[in-house]
Amino acid sequence: MFANRDALPLVMMAATSWLQAAMSGLKANGRRGLLVDDEVWALLESEQTARHLQARLKLCRDRGIANILVTHRLSDLRTLADAIRLDGDERREAWVASLPAAVARLERAWSVDVGAPFQPGGQTAWVAPARTASGDDVVLKLAWWHPEADREAAGLGVWDGDGAIRVYASDRFDGTVALLVERCVPGTPLMSRSEREQDTVIATLLQRLWRDPPPGHRFRPLQQMCDAWADEFEQQTAVRPVDLDPGLVRDGIILFRTLPATTERHVLLCTDLHAGNVLAAEREPWLMIDPKPHVGDPHYDVVQHLLNCDERLHADPRGLARRMADLAGLDRDRLLLWLFARCVQQSPDWPAPLTDIARRIAPT
Repeated sequence: MFANRDALPLVMMAATSWLQAAMSGLKANGRRGLLVDDEVWALLESEQTARHLQARLKLCRDRGIANILVTHRLSDLRTLADAIRLDGDERREAWVASLPAAVARLERAWSVDVGAPFQPGGQTAWVAPARTASGDDVVLKLAWWHPEADREAAGLGVWDGDGAIRVYASDRFDGTVALLVERCVPGTPLMSRSEREQDTVIATLLQRLWRDPPPGHRFRPLQQMCDAWADEFEQQTAVRPVDLDPGLVRDGIILFRTLPATTERHVLLCTDLHAGNVLAAEREPWLMIDPKPHVGDPHYDVVQHLLNCDERLHADPRGLARRMADLAGLDRDRLLLWLFARCVQQSPDWPAPLTDIARRIAPT
């Protein structure tokens, strides 16, 4: 198979379908999984298969499934960093190499002792437990700078611990965003609970987190992010069209561009709130982590959770959207429009076949 590079993307698509079924079985039995990919070098030789691998790793992470990538060659680690380009910046490798010095710098500046990083790690950040000079348990996060997460510390400051972790210090230097934040104990992710319980927790948190941004704020508008993602979608599909009627593609991307401007409310958004970004804590039962703050339509904030509920989304997308709209106090029809637009926009990279969902919920 590895000798036929044209067949490899098709094989990966088939493997992803099998993986989704396996994940549903693990979830139903309350078990966790471990996925081992052998000969990963073959998946890294083209940008298409590398991006598909990236999306699958994210899906596994969101479902609590650990991954082992077997490369066989030390040089493949360099290939992995180069091939799975989260933002296309060639300085990423240098940034990774600079992390030990950055951690040492922050240990001195913030008077903390930093432990081994949490495992499994994330895709754009290095995160580890730490202890302050006064003995408080905290978390040190060093993130590779990217626009969507540019104002994370500012957003956490506005929320000030109300449904979200607290931020104690922040800094930005050499392409790195550093945060010292509250540690959640026991830190169990919300995705360990049933999806119906997740619905209630997510909706309750969002209604607490949505608030008017402070005067003179510097949060990016949701419109800016949607325009950038729509541009990226059009560039991708010009080269590799999605399996969807061109009229639906056009309607979905037009909606994705226009919905932000037609909202009656402009509130502070998380934009990436899902069960993997909500942790059990002592101060409150559940706290939000890792926000990517923007200002805009609150309906947008529910969609990421909908996309992560694969089984229910495919079984009854309209019913799931109605349920979440009611729990979050939102307009059912507008949330469904956002879900349709996002399914179209995300369809080139999402492992699950979002094109089928887009067809079924397309506005008439």
